[in-house]
Amino acid sequence: MTGNDYSEEHFSNPDYTNTSMDETPIVAIVILNWNGKHFLEQFLPSVIASSYQNKKIIVADNASTDDSITFLQQHFPQVEIIQNDTNEGFAKGYNTALQQVTADYYVLLNSDVEVTPGWIEPIIELMENNAGIGACQPKMLTDAARHLFEYAGACGGWLDNFGYPFARGRVFDVVEEDKGQYNDAQPCFWASGAAMFVRADMYHVLGGLDEYFFAHQEEIDFCWRLQLAGYKVYVQPASVVYHVGGGTLAKGNPRKDFLNFRNNLVMLAKNLPVATALWKILFRMGLDVIAAYQALFSGNGRSFLAIAKAHCYFIKWLLFSKKQSVFPISKNGQLHGWYSGCVVWQYFVKHKKTFSEIIYNK
Repeated sequence: MTGNDYSEEHFSNPDYTNTSMDETPIVAIVILNWNGKHFLEQFLPSVIASSYQNKKIIVADNASTDDSITFLQQHFPQVEIIQNDTNEGFAKGYNTALQQVTADYYVLLNSDVEVTPGWIEPIIELMENNAGIGACQPKMLTDAARHLFEYAGACGGWLDNFGYPFARGRVFDVVEEDKGQYNDAQPCFWASGAAMFVRADMYHVLGGLDEYFFAHQEEIDFCWRLQLAGYKVYVQPASVVYHVGGGTLAKGNPRKDFLNFRNNLVMLAKNLPVATALWKILFRMGLDVIAAYQALFSGNGRSFLAIAKAHCYFIKWLLFSKKQSVFPISKNGQLHGWYSGCVVWQYFVKHKKTFSEIIYNK
């Protein structure tokens, strides 16, 4: 584990809160940047304009080769800068940066997110009133089409029985129009790493993000470990942000395919009971093979190779690299936002394309 030396018991008590209710919690908004000057120029002013007073804004730079640092120094001197020596990816980049940040709450915020003025207060109020909530996300809408939910989190992430992530407002590539149908704050399985609030001490006690992942699905893994430790993950739709998405690795990029398929298998192996993990991973790998050949027959050979490589690297992780990962500190917590069925079956066979069609009255 990294960070402060707290016992597991200290954080398995849902009555615990690390901040006096007589004080306004310190919120550190940490933006991980890699060659994203254009995003900082466009979206950082909205973060600075946030109405919450007791905040600090930090840009953690992953060894950018553009002029992001010079731009920040010249135009936003009030923003703290942390400079990582190399491009450490999303997971290690945040772990390195957050070791240097003192706050009550961290907000992991993508550089391509525009926030609304009052986006912080509803989430902090929710988490301060319920010490059992360890992480929370806002409602995420698409920046280019603001009536639509955004792919990376929408209105709270869920996970199905075989590790497929989906969300309130997004199932595979279908994103719904936001008509207020998911405006209730409620538990979910995972909070989007594009705008994730997390209790700072808890982040370190759980070991932070799994650096083996590098990028993609590390926030799902973190939220799974958080729930297994006895805490809840929430979505608070009273907070709204707008996300561009795909700013670093665009959809269809074989590197993105590789990371998603590999990391998903690693996540299942780490967090499921051993006996359950064995058959579910074998079943999931079979579904991956089908997806790989579908890609190949549709002319996307690069995706086929990426999935094959992901399986090879997963086996390599099982045999040689498990010590590089962060495992749950406990497996006693209750999971919320878990769909016991197969979302692939519902979507592709039964043609249910929306969250509400699959998860009735949720």
